[in-house]
Amino acid sequence: MLKCIEKNIILFLVLGCLCATTSCGKLFPDEDDFDGYTLVFQRGPTLGYNKNSGVQILHEKNLAFKDLNGNGLIDIYEDWRLSPMERAQDLAKQMRLPEIAGLMLYSSHQAVNSANVTKEQRSFVENTKLRHFLITQVASPEVAARWNNNIQSLAERQRLGIPINTSSDPRHSTSNSEEYNAGGGGKISVWPNELGMAATFDPELMFRFGEIASKEYRALGITTSLSPQIDIATDPRWMRFNGTYGEDPELVKDMAVAYCDAFQTTMTYDAHYGVWGNGSVNVMVKHWPGGGPGEGGRDAHFGRGKYAVYPNHNIEKHKYPFLEGAFKLQMGTEKAAAVMPYYTIPYEQTTVNMACNFNKEIISDQLRNDAGFNGVVCTDWGVTADELHPGVHSGKPWGLESFSVVERHYMALVAGVDQFGGNNDNQPVLEAFTMLENLYGNAKMLERIRRSAIRLLINMFNVGLFENPYLDPAESKKIVGSAENMLAGYNAQLKSIVMLKNQRKALPIISSSLTKVYIPRRHVPKHANFFGGMTPDTTIVPVPTDLVGRYYRQVFKPEQADFAVVFIESPITGWGYKASETLKDTTLLKNLAEDDIYFQPKDTYIPEPNNGYYPISLQYSDYVAMEARPKSIAGGDPFEETRNRSYRGKGVRAINKEDMLLVQNVRQQMHNKKVIVVVDCKNPMVMSEIEPYCDAILVTFGIQKQAVFDIISGKAEPSALLPFQMPKNMATVEKQAEDTPHDMDCYVDTQGNTYDFAFGLDWDGKIEDSRVKKYTQKDGQEEMTE
Repeated sequence: MLKCIEKNIILFLVLGCLCATTSCGKLFPDEDDFDGYTLVFQRGPTLGYNKNSGVQILHEKNLAFKDLNGNGLIDIYEDWRLSPMERAQDLAKQMRLPEIAGLMLYSSHQAVNSANVTKEQRSFVENTKLRHFLITQVASPEVAARWNNNIQSLAERQRLGIPINTSSDPRHSTSNSEEYNAGGGGKISVWPNELGMAATFDPELMFRFGEIASKEYRALGITTSLSPQIDIATDPRWMRFNGTYGEDPELVKDMAVAYCDAFQTTMTYDAHYGVWGNGSVNVMVKHWPGGGPGEGGRDAHFGRGKYAVYPNHNIEKHKYPFLEGAFKLQMGTEKAAAVMPYYTIPYEQTTVNMACNFNKEIISDQLRNDAGFNGVVCTDWGVTADELHPGVHSGKPWGLESFSVVERHYMALVAGVDQFGGNNDNQPVLEAFTMLENLYGNAKMLERIRRSAIRLLINMFNVGLFENPYLDPAESKKIVGSAENMLAGYNAQLKSIVMLKNQRKALPIISSSLTKVYIPRRHVPKHANFFGGMTPDTTIVPVPTDLVGRYYRQVFKPEQADFAVVFIESPITGWGYKASETLKDTTLLKNLAEDDIYFQPKDTYIPEPNNGYYPISLQYSDYVAMEARPKSIAGGDPFEETRNRSYRGKGVRAINKEDMLLVQNVRQQMHNKKVIVVVDCKNPMVMSEIEPYCDAILVTFGIQKQAVFDIISGKAEPSALLPFQMPKNMATVEKQAEDTPHDMDCYVDTQGNTYDFAFGLDWDGKIEDSRVKKYTQKDGQEEMTE
């Protein structure tokens, strides 16, 4: 990767010399008008502006500069010849308090359904001075480009001409079912999800993804990526497990470096920006200091999961991908541009049990001082809003539940935060400024908030937004989801498929119109979803008939088939909490969708029968947690009468139990003919319920079905490895420590293979290549446990 940059530097210098001696046949600066904007070409960065915005172009020594504040002078912040730090310091001094407060805001999720800036978005820019937008789904690349141009033109008309920084959660997977991947599934190249990329065990492939994804992001107007999620997934039940790169610190670290380097580096060296430039995308790594060890596998998007626990005192292990990965990049940008702390309270890891977003010891002491991070720190979304109940999706002010909204903003600023995720109103920030002034005086207050403004502005200068934030919609259409990018993503999908079982060489099955395949439909009953609504009862046709027909002849009765392919998902067992058990607000309860998946068996010991807490299971069969802790490590919430969050003796039923029954029924129907099971995994799972009924098992991570059939038919060979352990049973899940990787007894299948980290098969059998050796033979390294 470093050689690539060196070559580009040499090429740039050679071309620069040629242009200097020949004038390249053209006089500079030179202007061209495009659809709604104008570009100024020169021996320096290309400038983009809207002639209707009032911005004038100033000239000095045949160089052009944008007069963003309209004073007729080339201010320091307008002079692209100077460093981002110098420019940011100058601009921060010119900003008024409401403008700094607006710069500190990061919008709530914004869908881009048309090129028009909505009334609400216009108000964000003009009234609250907001400059950072989080977008989700977009109607098309062209629409996104035109919307970008319209909102940039609007920002350019404001007093200082500060441009818009648009960001996105991950959007290159097939799923968009949660708030943190709401942009997925659109017209863009499709890659495996994060677990799938980890399953390749190939940081070079991750780097290639970053190269392509960053180009597509810039073509959509996106200059900040709210990713990668480099939490170590040490508890297998965690809802966000599938957004991580697995449980191995070394693999996660390597993936983090490749991702950050590829996104932040402009591969064509620019003498004015260095390795930064108009090809760069700022990355916001998350979640410091690691969001994986939620007690009982519960997630901190809800009050029921607000506590991270460390039974083996492994908090430093969770920082490893940040300290040795995202903060030690290889290609010149040095560190990730921004960091997002997680919602959790790291229980008993600091002097006060307070969420990371407000915790001075976590941010100022450990992140700023100890780790030396001086980039942007942005809170996770919605941390300053009020909690409604531990089982209701609402605000997440963990540890500061009794504080006011303004006081929470103040506490975050004191902790060292620069930006507030999901906040559209600058008024609470301004009131927090007043609190700072009352405590420290005007001079120290200004010094503190300008420090944050400088950090935020540096990131915007680094990616060239002040010079040219405009896009050519036709060019965006060519780049985003291009055939070349789609092919690269598809090839990565092939490399992400793990083969766990291949009894008697069941696979491959060569494509033939004479070979008959049976693919049963799936049925998933209605169930409560992440947002608190109800997903309807659904019958799923796993694969379109025309796609199957490219490989085999599809039949619809098992007795007619030569083999069967059964598509299922890993067990879905909710989030470990039944709100109606403790929720007293009838209005909230009326609007809250809940499943009947939780139950209390008779004649079992239930220490806290009415605390709302239940197990999260990784098996399809009904599960009763008799080996769970009788008393939770952490607990406490204004809505709770007890601090004990134990779920011992309580039970849970899998929403998709029919997936297990489907496999078992198809096995019976097919008699001795081959049964291939394809399981899309969001979490590790107890394989004993399905493995004995299969001839072959393929594990996928959010990919297209065509890639699966390329493996089944032998057009491609499986090469991926498990990026996590598959547990032997739920007993080992209950006994493992939430903060410790690689600490479960793993499942051993009927062929004698152990489904451990880095296990996978190819056509010849167990894979034992350099990747396996690198990540399993760690030169005597031991897990950090006490």
